[in-house]
Amino acid sequence: MIVITLQREKCIGCNYCVEHAPERWAMSKKDGKSVLLGARDRKGFHTVKVNDEELEQNKTAAKSCPVKIIKVTKI
Repeated sequence: MIVITLQREKCIGCNYCVEHAPERWAMSKKDGKSVLLGARDRKGFHTVKVNDEELEQNKTAAKSCPVKIIKVTKI
């Protein structure tokens, strides 16, 4: 199991997360920022637990984020 966390307010809308893991990320048409699909918002931190199969794609998405607001943790 892995936990993915997004600090959405700091997103600059570069779209790299969507390119690397399109099944877990999308871009908002409202504000142009990324959306972590299936996540719950807690005080600006959007978090979701997913299966290990999504680990590599989301680690790549986190590494490619220019503002470093994506965290992927294996639990």
